[in-house]
Amino acid sequence: MSQMLEANPRGIPQSPFVERVEDYVSDAEPADVVLRKFQETISKYKFMEMNKLQHRKVLEDKIPEIEKTVAMVDFLTEKQATEEPIYTDYELNDTLYAKAKIAAQGTVYLWLGANVMLEYSYEEAKDLLTSKLDTAKTSLKNTIEDLEFLRDQITTMEVNTARVYNWDVKNRRQAREQAAASS
Repeated sequence: MSQMLEANPRGIPQSPFVERVEDYVSDAEPADVVLRKFQETISKYKFMEMNKLQHRKVLEDKIPEIEKTVAMVDFLTEKQATEEPIYTDYELNDTLYAKAKIAAQGTVYLWLGANVMLEYSYEEAKDLLTSKLDTAKTSLKNTIEDLEFLRDQITTMEVNTARVYNWDVKNRRQAREQAAASS
């Protein structure tokens, strides 16, 4: 099999298209070996696709959460100017809520991950969240592009597999017919 020369922007290799099966199958590399290599390549692409699908799901859950947090920071910034208290229900547990009176004092606490929470001014929080939101949206866009690319590569490799298999069946049939004719 020839080398996969091109790749997408994130390094996923492009699969070759088998135009002439004879270029891939030889005495040194029979059809069953080529078919096994094609199946391995398809498996690799499907593994990458599975990982990208999981990553896409995480991002699709994360983006709305970040957007809600940005909206809350905007709301608190607005309320700070009016100096009126904010009344809200907050979650203590999955089904248990409590009422709270909040004074918008110019800072918020954000979870950064790994059980780390830091205090930020509204402006710093909005900058950080906007940056994270932009990064997540770019990552989602790239992941969707990668998924489309992977689907194309899987399809190409499945077509390649079918072409090599059909070529092999045809050649074996011809060899049997020639052997029967010469007997």
